[in-house]
Amino acid sequence: MKKIRVGVVGVGYLGKFHAEKYSRMGDVELVGVVDPDRDQADAVAKNVGTAAFYDAADLFGNVDAVSVAAPTPLHHEIGKSFLERDIDVLIEKPITRTVEEADELIAIADSRNLILQAGHLERFNPAVVAVRKIVNHPVFIESNRLSLYKKRGTDVSVVLDLMIHDIDIIINFVKSSIRYTHAMGAPVVSDSIDIANAHIEFENGAVAKVTASRIANKNERKIRLFQKDGYISLDFANRSIVHVWPGTGGREALIPGMQIEESSFTDGDALEDEIRSFIQSVRTRQAPEVTGRMGRDALDIALAITRQIQESSRRFA
Repeated sequence: MKKIRVGVVGVGYLGKFHAEKYSRMGDVELVGVVDPDRDQADAVAKNVGTAAFYDAADLFGNVDAVSVAAPTPLHHEIGKSFLERDIDVLIEKPITRTVEEADELIAIADSRNLILQAGHLERFNPAVVAVRKIVNHPVFIESNRLSLYKKRGTDVSVVLDLMIHDIDIIINFVKSSIRYTHAMGAPVVSDSIDIANAHIEFENGAVAKVTASRIANKNERKIRLFQKDGYISLDFANRSIVHVWPGTGGREALIPGMQIEESSFTDGDALEDEIRSFIQSVRTRQAPEVTGRMGRDALDIALAITRQIQESSRRFA
């Protein structure tokens, strides 16, 4: 089997893990890693046994596919430069800064029959993969993504940094266009929004309440889905599911007439599965699990929520 030649552009916190995953895949040749920080590029390249480059153009003509894990403002420019040279691209979330930039990348990829995958990692969380089989037209969704403060990521709002994960998961489960959103939030310790809450109503009647914070006193990543035939609680961090549905539970049961099942999924590596899925799409030319358009749709909602919060903050000020 011919090896897929790949590169990683941007090997900071997340990009270095992309490089490590590629370096361990037998059907992949990691041609090199790119970062303008020469010390960082050299260190990562040495760690994974590949070449270090300091300009993305050095990969042109030498790779079949790339991961783009550079800062978000560079996603469009870098992604476009590779797509225009017929190179498949995996771009970390958010896919771009603006919907217009995402639309341009999607158009280029479509016109050239290229793979454009958005890096929404939580889609590959083994608990999320498992829960797909039991999610059936949820009518009410509540999600909380809370994080201890970390300076990394504060160059963008918490909506684009954290909430966008849950937005992507929710719209993938609901599969309906959005009718209405109302959002609130505020900057607290950074210059951008640090805490946000959004109320989202869908055309099919489903409602989602989504909260994200990076100034919490604990880490929590949970989503709860209520549907006609039961209730599902999904813990992203612990990779566990609690499923409640009509069953054999008698009057003595915790919820009378309902059956409760808890499942854990300790095995699995979401990032490795995401990258393997990308390589499979590159090899087979089949659409990726998370297409560029899906990344664009999640970005569109996240930006609308961000604008609402910013407008509200201006009125308050």
